[in-house]
Amino acid sequence: ARWSGRIKAGSVSDQTICQTDIMATCAAITGYELPENAAEDSYNILPALLGEDEGRAIRPYTLHQTIRLGLAIRKGPWKYLDHTGSAGNRYEQERLAAFRIPDSAPDAPGQLYNLDTDPGERTNLYHQHPERVKELKALLEKSKSSGRSRI
Repeated sequence: ARWSGRIKAGSVSDQTICQTDIMATCAAITGYELPENAAEDSYNILPALLGEDEGRAIRPYTLHQTIRLGLAIRKGPWKYLDHTGSAGNRYEQERLAAFRIPDSAPDAPGQLYNLDTDPGERTNLYHQHPERVKELKALLEKSKSSGRSRI
C-alpha cells in the first residue's frame, strides 16, 4: 500500500488479509460507521497498514474460494481444503502437463498445507496433523453453516 505521510515506504506486514477487508478499512479511514448488515465479513486492516498492529493477528482466519469453487480456510501458516485433489494442481489440459504436481496423499479426504514451509502446496500433510485438520474443518463448517466468515 502507498499513502504518503501515513504508510512508511517499504514497510512489510505478515498479516493475512482478504479483499473483503477493503470495505471496513475504507470506512475506518473515512470515519464512516458501517451499518450492522454491511461488510459483515470485513476486518479493518488499517492498523497493519500503519504498522500499529503490534504483531497481533487482525483476522483469526481467512476463507478462500478455490478455482473449483470449493472453500479453503487459512489460519496462520495452515491452509485446509475440505475436498480431495492433488497437492497444488492436476492440470488436466495436455498443454499444461509440465506443471502437474503429483498427488502426495491420494487417499486423504482433504488437503492440509503449511504455507510457511511449503508455499507451493506440494506436500499434503492431512494425515500427519489430524488435530489441525479437525480444528480447521470445524471452523470451516461453522462458517459455512452461519453464512459468514466472522463468527
